[in-house]
Amino acid sequence: MAGSPVPVPESTVLLGPADVARVVDRMAHQLIEKAGDSLADLVLVGIPTRGAPLARRLAARVEAFSGARVDTGTVDITLYRDDLRLRGVRALEDTVLPPAGVDGRLVVLVDDVLFSGRSVRAALDALRDLGRPRAVQLAVLVDRGHRELPIRADYVGKNLPTSRAQKVRVHLAETDGTDEVLVTEGAG
Repeated sequence: MAGSPVPVPESTVLLGPADVARVVDRMAHQLIEKAGDSLADLVLVGIPTRGAPLARRLAARVEAFSGARVDTGTVDITLYRDDLRLRGVRALEDTVLPPAGVDGRLVVLVDDVLFSGRSVRAALDALRDLGRPRAVQLAVLVDRGHRELPIRADYVGKNLPTSRAQKVRVHLAETDGTDEVLVTEGAG
């Protein structure tokens, strides 16, 4: 029937603003503990779109808890993705590294959701073109499973087992005006 409204899948809020803040604080404490004496060599590199503000947020919390300033950056993965032919044209994001670069440093890639692992693989390829870190680790706000590549996160805010039919959306105040993690049923 013409003009019929299209049903909108319902979303469930899994993490609200206070939950997101608590998870980011816990991840910052884990970074401090695991980095130990290497905190001065730590660089948090966000994967746009939401990994970049998340990296800056983590760096601010690490500094608040430890007093140590942490360098941040972003790495555009667009040209390293293996689905460019499938997704069509996409705008390039900025790649911005701290003046000291990444050579010989502990780099923690930061993203909002870990799903298949393909975005992380693209970020690793992009990072390889930018320098040679001493080590690379991964921090994600949500790990939803369903890996297609042998990639795991070193720092996970929330493990969230999902079905492939579900969609996980992270909203951050910097990009979306609010902090929350939503799961939508039946979204492709």
